[in-house]
Amino acid sequence: MHTNPTIIFILLLVFVSFTVYSQNSEDSIDSLDTQTPESVWQLLKHDGTSIFGGIKHTYTQPFKWKGKDWATFGGVIAGTAALLTIDKPANTYFTDQSKDIPNGIREIGFRFGKPILNYGLTASVYAIGVLTKNEKIRKTGVLLIASATAGGLIQTVSKTLAGRARPSMGEENLSFHFWSDEPGYHSFPSGHTILSFTTAYAIGKQFKNPYLKAGIYAVGLVSPVSRLWEGAHWLTDVALGVAISIVIVDGIDNYLKKTERYTYRNKKNAIRWNLKLGAGQIGVVGRF
Repeated sequence: MHTNPTIIFILLLVFVSFTVYSQNSEDSIDSLDTQTPESVWQLLKHDGTSIFGGIKHTYTQPFKWKGKDWATFGGVIAGTAALLTIDKPANTYFTDQSKDIPNGIREIGFRFGKPILNYGLTASVYAIGVLTKNEKIRKTGVLLIASATAGGLIQTVSKTLAGRARPSMGEENLSFHFWSDEPGYHSFPSGHTILSFTTAYAIGKQFKNPYLKAGIYAVGLVSPVSRLWEGAHWLTDVALGVAISIVIVDGIDNYLKKTERYTYRNKKNAIRWNLKLGAGQIGVVGRF
C-alpha cells in the first residue's frame, strides 16, 4: 500500500502543533499567556535575529570550548571510530531486514528526512506561534529553524569534503573521494539523520515527561534507521548525524536561554485564560 507523503505531512503537522500546545496544564491550548501586543513585523524581526544568533553561536562556540567540551568532542570521535569496526556487518544486517519493513514506514523514513517536508513542518510550527503570538511556540519554531539550518549547512559541506562512498557503491567503508560532487560519494554524515533527529530532539526538549520524550525521539530515529535499511549510509554516518543533531540543538537552546531571547517562563504577572466546562455552563476565566 502506497502512503501519500502529503497525508504524512498533515498528520505530523497536526501532531506537532497539538503536542507543543498541550504540553501540560500551564501551557495548554486553553491556557495561553497574554503578551504585550506586538506587530507581526516586530515578531519576525526579533525571531529572525534569534535564528541568526543561534546559527552564529553554533559555528563560533567551538572556539570557546573548555575542558568538558573537548572531552565530549573526544568521546564522539572515539565512539565513531569504534563503530567503524562494525560498519560492514551492520550494513549486512540492516539491508537484510529491508524486505520485512512495511512500505509505509520506509516511505515515512525517507520523506521525513527530506528538506522540503522537514522545513515545511518546521516553518508551520513557527507560523502557528506567530499567528497566535504565543512565545513558547515561537521559540520552539526558532529552535527548529536555527538547528535545522545550522545542521544542514554542516552536513552539506561535510559530505562534499569527505566524499565517502555509500554502501551501495560496493566499496569499503573507508573509501573516500575528497571533494566529490557525485551523490554516491556523499555518505558522511547522513543528512536525513541530521534533519529528522534535529527536529525530533528539538521538539522533545519541550516536554518533561520521559515517556513522551522517548516516543518523539523514537519517531525521529525512523528516518536514520531507514537509511540503513536502504543501504544508503553506513552505521557511522547515522551515529555521527545523531551526535551532531544533539550538540547543535542543545547549543542553540542554551544560547536562547542564556541571552533570554524568550522569557515566557519568567512572566509572573501574565493573565492566563482558562476555558471552564461544567454541567450546564461554559465560560472563560482569567487568572492573574
